[in-house]
Amino acid sequence: MALVEIGRVCIKRFGRDAGNKAVITKVVDTNFVNVVTTVRPRERKTNIKHLEFLSEKVDPSNKDQLAKALEIEVAKLR
Repeated sequence: MALVEIGRVCIKRFGRDAGNKAVITKVVDTNFVNVVTTVRPRERKTNIKHLEFLSEKVDPSNKDQLAKALEIEVAKLR
C-alpha cells in the first residue's frame, strides 16, 4: 500500500493545522504534497514528514466525499 498518494486521508502532526484531518490533493515531489485541511480548506504545500497517514482514501475531486472525510460543510471548500 502506497501511503503517499492522491486522496489519502491523514492527520497533520505539526504546524497551525496540527491534530486536524487532511486529504492529499497533489503529490509535488518525494518530500512534499498539497493538502486540504479542516482548518484551512485551501490547498497548502506540506512536508510528508508532518503527516500521519490513515487507511482511509477518498476522491479529492468529489467535494461531497472530501467534505465528509474532513468533517466540514461542502460550502467551506474552495
